[in-house]
Amino acid sequence: MKKTTIFKSVLAVGATLLLGACGNNEANDKVGEGSSAEETVIKIGASNTPHAEILEFAKPILEKEGIELDITTYNDYVIPNEALAEGDIDANYFQHIPFFESAVEENNYDFVNAGAIHLEPIGIFSKKYKSLDELPDGATVLVSSNTSDWGRIISIFQEAGLVKVKEGVNLTTATFDDIAENPKHIKFEYENDPALMPTLYQQGEGDAVAINANFAVDQDINPVEDSIALESESSPYANIVAVKTEDADSPAIQKLISVLKSKEVQDYIRETWNGAVVPVTE
Repeated sequence: MKKTTIFKSVLAVGATLLLGACGNNEANDKVGEGSSAEETVIKIGASNTPHAEILEFAKPILEKEGIELDITTYNDYVIPNEALAEGDIDANYFQHIPFFESAVEENNYDFVNAGAIHLEPIGIFSKKYKSLDELPDGATVLVSSNTSDWGRIISIFQEAGLVKVKEGVNLTTATFDDIAENPKHIKFEYENDPALMPTLYQQGEGDAVAINANFAVDQDINPVEDSIALESESSPYANIVAVKTEDADSPAIQKLISVLKSKEVQDYIRETWNGAVVPVTE
């Protein structure tokens, strides 16, 4: 069977032979009723954990609908959007909404959010302290260079009463320069790649380290059990499937989103990650 991308589908040789052998009307009826002679392939880029694992779980479900997932994994926050823009993949599933919106604005990508699938609560981890309240005066908190996560981290510290941002600042776009009150003089250092944060934590660097849940679980770090503070599930940082605007109404893409938001997949997410990854249910 020849397989094509979501925008090109071809009939298998078997269906062609059936057409000649059975007569036009009967053969056309079978194809019209949803013959398995036609298959659609969606090329999708994803982070290793949990995105690609969720897609692998959904793969056999989609195969029953005549859709095959061709999954490419990335350990990077830039290449998946570049690959989508260049047409190397049909969709990607690795980024949260604020990151997506920032990338679209900065690069003039003609992308749309096809659907929010799950949330990965960002956590604060420490080898030295058991709570944020224990952090000493002048403590150093290591944060990744991903600016779209800074507001999430500031929110955690603000909810704990350790910092306060300037009046009128939107936390989803806040930077550390927007902190107006910092009575413990906490130092936020943000020079490292997000993928390096688990290693820094495991090596005992800094007084605390902020780690995205996908990178944490990829290194056998449990955000729920190991963190000293965890982002609220009401966070607006849901992870989405992104596609080119022209493909937003593709039946294959719509079926992909429907399956990823199904109860079967949501139950899998809950049971596999026990709160470290949370399905979006609205």
